[in-house]
Amino acid sequence: MKKIVSIAFIFLLLFNVLGYYGLFFGLHYQNRQELIQRFDAENYNELETVTIKVPLAVPYANDSQEYQRVDGEFEHNGEFYHMVKQRLSQDTLYIVCVKDQQSKRINQALTDYVKTFADKSPDGKSHSTTLPSFIKEYLVGTYTIKSSSEGWSQNVSPESVTVVFIQSFYASIIHPPERA
Repeated sequence: MKKIVSIAFIFLLLFNVLGYYGLFFGLHYQNRQELIQRFDAENYNELETVTIKVPLAVPYANDSQEYQRVDGEFEHNGEFYHMVKQRLSQDTLYIVCVKDQQSKRINQALTDYVKTFADKSPDGKSHSTTLPSFIKEYLVGTYTIKSSSEGWSQNVSPESVTVVFIQSFYASIIHPPERA
């Protein structure tokens, strides 16, 4: 019984540390692994595929008649695609992709979750109270950023006098020392 309770507390602690971001990351990872297994076994419908032709000028590239299995994913216009295979023929790269609806749902759920942290609800009404917003307008916090390292620079001060035979000559290029 103690072992079960301790395991439950460990999961509760991990959920507290990672939160829903860890949950969404886990769902995304699981979905990606399932798609990779499906594509490796060539268990997908050819009607679901989208072929993208990319003009590619690569000198001395070998043309391939057969497609090669690739892994990758990208988003275009709000749609998620997972790359299945590719081939290079003459000066065109053919990439075969499948729309990934599950990744789209996971990303939309993550977006909706993040929107709950915003000050406004989905109906456009603000949930903030008057007092905190009133205080934010009149209490000003000042923050400054100062550089802690000047890098390769030369400080010019009026106290230091450099002896120069030509009064208008100054070194214009300041660079780091050469490597040994």
